[in-house]
Amino acid sequence: MKELRVALFTGNYNHIKDGVSLTLNRLVKFLEDQGIPVLVFGPTIKEPALNHNGRLVPLPSIRMPVSNRGEYRVTTGLSVKAEQELEEFNPTLVHIATPDRGGYKALKWAQKNNVQVVGSYHTHFTSYLKYYGLNFIEFIAWRYLSWFYSSCAHVYVPSQSMIDELITQGFDTKMKIWARGVNTKLFSPDKRDEQWRAEMGFKKDDIVVSFVSRLVWEKELNTFRYSVQQLASNNKNVKALVVGDGPAKQELQELMPEACYTGFLEGEDLARAYASSDVFLFPSHTETFGNVTLEAMSSGLPCLVADATGSKSLVEHGVNGCLAEPGNKADFAKKLSLIVSEKELREQMKKESRNKALKYEWDEINGKLVENYKEALSLPSPKNYL
Repeated sequence: MKELRVALFTGNYNHIKDGVSLTLNRLVKFLEDQGIPVLVFGPTIKEPALNHNGRLVPLPSIRMPVSNRGEYRVTTGLSVKAEQELEEFNPTLVHIATPDRGGYKALKWAQKNNVQVVGSYHTHFTSYLKYYGLNFIEFIAWRYLSWFYSSCAHVYVPSQSMIDELITQGFDTKMKIWARGVNTKLFSPDKRDEQWRAEMGFKKDDIVVSFVSRLVWEKELNTFRYSVQQLASNNKNVKALVVGDGPAKQELQELMPEACYTGFLEGEDLARAYASSDVFLFPSHTETFGNVTLEAMSSGLPCLVADATGSKSLVEHGVNGCLAEPGNKADFAKKLSLIVSEKELREQMKKESRNKALKYEWDEINGKLVENYKEALSLPSPKNYL
């Protein structure tokens, strides 16, 4: 079998700290720890948001031309220098994580040079279109995505529910689950801190409902606000904790001034915030998996999430949390009331969340991905299946 040498193309790696960039950085570290050569190609900025793993070859890029998403970047191609780096690295596998212009150029390069191609589906692109008034291009977007990913030997998808949806959109390639993992030692119920709760303004008997994510409206912030405020109007012990930052923060603070806002947290600070909460409410229905939901589960929280692709792969209704109809504020408020009002149910859900999260260890998940990489190397080259 050929030596495994991976060229990774992505639109998110170090310029912004989100679920995609953190997942790919963990993968690169894992590959290097296994002695597998890997070279990353993607956009960057003068002051990156994180110290990335591995070596990054910059790709030309522009800011995403969409309101409230300007911190994201879109690659515009493959520069001469980047192509030279790619040639010298001589990969045996090209992994494309973002189907933008850079990803397209990487696909064409691999086909031309008879190098195997795999892809991974991280962002549910079409689900964001309605937030920007772009519903009219959804059909075209799905046509492009199905064509692009059908050009790959494998497509790695975070959850079975996402695979099921992609099949309905015409994806006919081999799709395999590459789930997301969690550091169960870091995110643990043991990190609960009563003193921290008091410092944040919470009383011992308060039921803290947390939201953890980038603060953008497409994460259904209004559903979170409505649900918590509805319950708090009848139960003064229900309090909101918002962890994260983003363009919607100021407006959310104006609409929900009673909530506790921590700003962006990471590491031990983030783990403490999760564990010091009592319920995790994440109404977003644009997720392919839901990293924050898994972190909340590992921290021992009942999780109320949208009955939608990604989230419903993690939360079993009535067991470790509840599922609510996507976008239905009244249904979220109703389900939240159930969790808040029944203490014994809440305690049982906490245990179930933790137990389920223990099955998602990063090394095991990325180890399975490497096995899939090796399988892909044994399949026909791109020229034969296009």
